[in-house]
Amino acid sequence: MTENIITASGVALTHLTSRANPRLQLLAALGGEARERRLRGQTLLDGAHLLGCALDAGIPLLDVCVSESGCRNPEIAALLSRLPAEINPVCVPDALFARLSPVDTPTGILARIAFPSLEIPCHAEQETLIVLDGIQDPGNLGTILRTAAAAGVPQAWLTPGCAQAWSPRVLRAGMGAHFQLRIHERVEPVAGLAAYPGKVIAAVGGTESRMLFDADLRGDVAWIFGAEGRGVSPALLTRTDEVLHIPMKQGIESLNVAAAAAICLFEQVRQRGGFVPIVPKVS
Repeated sequence: MTENIITASGVALTHLTSRANPRLQLLAALGGEARERRLRGQTLLDGAHLLGCALDAGIPLLDVCVSESGCRNPEIAALLSRLPAEINPVCVPDALFARLSPVDTPTGILARIAFPSLEIPCHAEQETLIVLDGIQDPGNLGTILRTAAAAGVPQAWLTPGCAQAWSPRVLRAGMGAHFQLRIHERVEPVAGLAAYPGKVIAAVGGTESRMLFDADLRGDVAWIFGAEGRGVSPALLTRTDEVLHIPMKQGIESLNVAAAAAICLFEQVRQRGGFVPIVPKVS
C-alpha cells in the first residue's frame, strides 16, 4: 500500500514503508555495493548540501527519497520544491531511511544520479590537473577533490588503485566538488602524461628533493599525489619532470596526503597571483 504525503511546501511524496519495494531495494544496493554502482553507472547523494550542489550544477536526478522527519526540515522542503516535474520523490519511515543511507549519520534526503559520462583521456590537455595514485581512503580522496576544485583545478585523474570517486563517502567528503571537476577513473597515467606540455611534478616526503617553495609553479602542472605509506609508484616517478617536498619541523615524518595536496595547490595559486576577479572592459 502507498499513499501520498503533501509537504508544507506543497510537494507531493509517495509514502513507502516496505523494504521489498524495488525503488528502495535499488537505493540500498547502490548505497552499499561498489560493484552495483559500477555495474549501473549510478550512485547516491546523501544530504541536502550535495543535492543542492547537484541541482545548481544541472545534474539530472533519477530518484529522490526523504525520511519522514526530513519532510519536516525546511531546508529539505526547499530542495523538494526545486525538483524537476518528472521526479516523483518518495518518503519512508526514519528507521527504513537509516537502512538505505550509505553514511553513518543520515541527513534525511537521498538522491540517485548517474555517473557523468566522460571518456578516459588518451593524453593530458594543456591545463593544470591532479593525478591521484592509489589513494584508497574515501575521506582523503574526497578532501583532495574538494581542495582541487577550490584551487581552480579543472581535472582529476584517478589510477586503478584509487577508491571509487563516486562512492557516497567520497561524495560526502567532496562536498559538491565533484560537480566542478572533470573526474576520470581507472586512468593509466604514464601513457596519458607522455605528451603533457606542462610540468609533471610529484609531491613526496623526505628532504632529498627540491623544496616546494623554491619551485616555479606559475605554468600548467600535472600534480601527482600518491597514497600514504606507499607513495607515488615507481613507474609514475620516471615520468616526472620534478620531485618536490614540503618543509616540515624536524622529527615530523610526513603529512596527510590531503593536507599535502592543499599546500601544493594553493602555493601554485599564490604564485599565480591568486584569483583575480575579471573586470569588464569599458569601451
